[in-house]
Amino acid sequence: MTDLAVDLSYDDAASDEAERVDDVAARIAKRALAKRRADYADEIRRLLDAALSVMTAGGVTAKPRVVDIVAAAGLSNDAFYRHFPSKDALVAALLEDGSERLARYAAHQMAKESDPRLRVRRWVAAILAQADEQTAAATLSVLWNAAGPGLALEAGPGVVGSGLATLLRDVLAELGSAAPESDAALIAHVAIGTLADLLRQRSGPTEDDVDRITAFCLRALTPE
Repeated sequence: MTDLAVDLSYDDAASDEAERVDDVAARIAKRALAKRRADYADEIRRLLDAALSVMTAGGVTAKPRVVDIVAAAGLSNDAFYRHFPSKDALVAALLEDGSERLARYAAHQMAKESDPRLRVRRWVAAILAQADEQTAAATLSVLWNAAGPGLALEAGPGVVGSGLATLLRDVLAELGSAAPESDAALIAHVAIGTLADLLRQRSGPTEDDVDRITAFCLRALTPE
């Protein structure tokens, strides 16, 4: 019995020691992974920002190479291909990044109003503002680079419309829409389609444009 008690005590101590070592290993691994994630996130952001800058500078007459983007980011080719298999993949990420920024901007603008009708107007204005002269140059350059045949990306308003439509659903329900999700999707198509027209025409939106589209969208709500 004494030998058994000693053996059990030894096993418990060994188990505790192994668990302590495992906890230390897990903590060290977690710190290492967190640092790597932070480093990788920084690399990706630098590549996205550099790509936007280089593409904007080139406009719609030149498409920069990966080497140009890497040089502007101050990174290596290895860093680029660690995150993106091709330039097309980077452009797709750039479009997604722009869509998310636009959605955050629209949400910020909408939060300034308590009246749901004015929130819809803020939403429309935020989208059409992408056709303003300074913003339009960057938007057009990215779309120009996205036109390559190898880019596997859905065409049309659906690329950016879903996130923007989500912002409208509760507002439209508050305004009495019987189908807020469907109405939000249709309104997103109207607004983004108008933005595309303004970009093609190289024409910034006017206050009348915003008012007219807002009024059209509000009239188009599905009645209860």
